[in-house]
Amino acid sequence: MTMPRILFGGDYNPEQWPEDVWAEDMKLMVEAGVSLVSVGIFAWAQVEPRPGEYDFGWFDRVLDHLADAGIGASLATMTASPPPWLSRLHPEVLPNRADGVTLWPGARQHYCPSSPVYREHAARLVEQLAGRYGSHPALRLWHVGNEYGCHVRACYCDVSAADFRRWLRDRYGDVDALNAAWSTTFWSQRYDDWSEVLPPRTAPTFGNPAQKLDFARFSDDAILACYTLERDILRRHTPDVPLTTNFIGLVHKPIDSFRWAAEQDVVSLDSYPDPYDPRTHVDAGFGYDLVRSARRGQPWLLMEQAPSAVNWRERNAPKPPGVMRLWSWQAVAQGADAVLFFQWRQAAGGAEKFHSAMLPHTGEHTRTHREVRELGAEIAAAAELAGTRVQADVALLHDWPNWWAVEGDAHPAPLDLLAAHRAHYGPVFDAHVTCDVVPPDADLAGYRLVIVPNLYLLSTATADALRAHVHRGGILLVSYFTGVVDETERLHPGGAPGPLRDLLGLRVEEFWPLPVDGTIGLNLGGRHGRGLEWSEWVEPAGAQVMGTFTDGELTGRPAVLRHSYGEGAAWYLATRPDPALMRAVLDQVRAEAGVAPVLPDLPDGVQAVRRHGGYRSYLFLLNHGGTPATVALPAPAVDLLGEQDAPTDLVTLPPRGVAVLRS
Repeated sequence: MTMPRILFGGDYNPEQWPEDVWAEDMKLMVEAGVSLVSVGIFAWAQVEPRPGEYDFGWFDRVLDHLADAGIGASLATMTASPPPWLSRLHPEVLPNRADGVTLWPGARQHYCPSSPVYREHAARLVEQLAGRYGSHPALRLWHVGNEYGCHVRACYCDVSAADFRRWLRDRYGDVDALNAAWSTTFWSQRYDDWSEVLPPRTAPTFGNPAQKLDFARFSDDAILACYTLERDILRRHTPDVPLTTNFIGLVHKPIDSFRWAAEQDVVSLDSYPDPYDPRTHVDAGFGYDLVRSARRGQPWLLMEQAPSAVNWRERNAPKPPGVMRLWSWQAVAQGADAVLFFQWRQAAGGAEKFHSAMLPHTGEHTRTHREVRELGAEIAAAAELAGTRVQADVALLHDWPNWWAVEGDAHPAPLDLLAAHRAHYGPVFDAHVTCDVVPPDADLAGYRLVIVPNLYLLSTATADALRAHVHRGGILLVSYFTGVVDETERLHPGGAPGPLRDLLGLRVEEFWPLPVDGTIGLNLGGRHGRGLEWSEWVEPAGAQVMGTFTDGELTGRPAVLRHSYGEGAAWYLATRPDPALMRAVLDQVRAEAGVAPVLPDLPDGVQAVRRHGGYRSYLFLLNHGGTPATVALPAPAVDLLGEQDAPTDLVTLPPRGVAVLRS
């Protein structure tokens, strides 16, 4: 999907306002440069007030107003929040938690993903929408559902139990194969009949880890089935209209974004970085690199962000002046072809009335709305960026089944996979090196360096791909607790790192997790630091020791190792080095891989990213720091956001400043 320009706008909920407000909305949207709005997301109860009785007249007028104003509609299927009558007539659609508690109406997303009743009513509504609006001049994009898995990440009711058993039969064929995969000889868990198999409901102690892993896979599939049901209806009616659904949380654990991306025409993300966190832009960068990588570098859509404060954190700080602009351009720099917000007009009631909007309660003569208008003008002036792409020499491997498994129960210590990713991604980001975030089955041929943190669940296929990457000359960095189990949570024979033992040239004899907040001394070629969270007793089997532990029982034992393999080399970290030492390790590994920064010697806090298209290259400079920064360019370039058209080779960025340079 290619956009003619960088899209700009946000969620529009006209049903919350009397019709005499809509004309003002259209006027102010046009003045703010709005080109796309997400509309109808929570309109099910308004368009179908009773089962099978539809009232589309008001929504017809909304879309007509948008078309007349030249504003496109990202038209939602309206199925994200069922109307109260559905659960009143069919209480079996309501989801259950693992402890059996029913989740009731009164908020949103109150449906069991496996419910055939919910799916039937949702499909009927989508048929109506597709038939009625498929050729409407305002329609630009279908917005299927909304933030899938945000509140109901899994359902444990009897309907879901039956669907889980069906899913398991499709996966394993018979109960004997299930017993083997789930290691049910342990704790007398052997099943004799499918009817005995249940979701992993609340139990006396640790549940079966293979059962939990399969239930996570199933739950993702059950939610995805709701999406594809609606998607297929829309494609039947409007095969030429692209469609998407919005991922949440930068990286959302219940939803395998890599699998979902293959079912969409363009990937969308809702991004809400925390203004209190000085490293929040790095976390955002990780999420942006992941969604860009999910469709192999295709530009993506920033579907939601807050113009200022949100309403759902314990403390909800507004974005200081300039931050909204800075973070919007960061998304564009990292591959977004749309900058949208939640929402256009700030709600007067309901749970999100304190969530900021493009048009605040206090109206158009406000700091937030002025910043929105200024950004809209900049976005419009940078239309030529649309369709350009980001290129990367480094990839970090992320795998959803591993995420579900590595954070399971009864492990040597609790691990936070996203924290591990941040620890490895952050030094690459700080070094001004672009990094893709890819699935295990990604084509690694284009990368010089591949980073693999905590890949506890490792398939032989992934091991073969990593081995091939190194053999042909690539560099690999693997960190602790990798290669422990296979896809069914059974230990690899011979222990960690399982199928990677020959590639890494070592074996892990024992896991030595550190105490809470404990550290362990490290010596990396004369540079000293501390290891965090974890340590291991590693026996080299061909690998060269590059760094050692300097504390306790592991004193003198290998902590960082390197093993030549084929034309390349594989590195292994038996702990998580502190940030300064991790940066040193990754700088050394990057240098071996021949990976250079986008620009060298940038001031602290400045992010540099390039997008490429045709014969042009665009350099983005974003100052996340609190002081002005001056950047020398390798060649004169024109700032698309500047007041002068003359090329320059020296750029001064104020705090939160942005430059978009055409070379």
